[in-house]
Amino acid sequence: MSTPPNAYKARQAPWLLIALTTLVAIFMLAPIALSVMTGLVVNYSKGLASGLTTRWLAEVWELYGGTVGASLWIALLCVAGNLLLGVPCAYALARSPSRAARWFEELLTLPVAVPGLASALALILAYGQLSGFRQSFAFILVGHMVFTLPFMVRTVGAAFRKGELRALEEAARSLGASFAQRFLGVLVPAVLPAIVAGSLMVFTLSVGEFNLTWMLHTPLTRTLPVGLADSYASMRIEIGSAYTLVFLIVILPVLWGLQAIGALIEKHHGT
Repeated sequence: MSTPPNAYKARQAPWLLIALTTLVAIFMLAPIALSVMTGLVVNYSKGLASGLTTRWLAEVWELYGGTVGASLWIALLCVAGNLLLGVPCAYALARSPSRAARWFEELLTLPVAVPGLASALALILAYGQLSGFRQSFAFILVGHMVFTLPFMVRTVGAAFRKGELRALEEAARSLGASFAQRFLGVLVPAVLPAIVAGSLMVFTLSVGEFNLTWMLHTPLTRTLPVGLADSYASMRIEIGSAYTLVFLIVILPVLWGLQAIGALIEKHHGT
């Protein structure tokens, strides 16, 4: 009995997808693996034959260890600022029927479309004369907030626009719930998975943001990506690669933890 052509094609399709996915994964991960290996060998030109060492990791930590804590704090504060500003803003835009709200939402996304260097230059022109502010990490935090706020607003705003959530809010209103009770007790728990997803996106973007930060930083306010660029430009390639490894060691556990929290919240609150 011959196999139907459609059944044969259906069996082949998964293997083709697996092969394509594997090739793409190798293409994307191979450079990272090579960079990690370079940061652990004694001499890059000789490769693994030169032996393994943690010397370059120690030098990176000695020279740039301060950038790790700075980047994590800025990213966490950026998430907190987005929660305080972005979630209420997303609700206001989702509930507003005016055309001005739509225009404002489009303007809010301009920092994403405009190159980071241009946004940084605008911030320097506007607030650069405030020397205390200009030379602090708060200046970089403001830049990260400007860049990441659209992602939080868009992600959470899409959740607020769901029809069933509007009906749920109206039901709470009809039962006499105040706005604070409706917003904090009904709406926020309902969109919590979207808030977590937006927070994860904001944290990731803030930690890895380079273009805008490069313009806003000073020698005393360097972050992980700025230190990484500096190490690649002025040090041995082994030190730059070791910095990449430090970056991965610091960031990946945090991202995995945030994703686990998001999955747990989504499991209990739904999508």
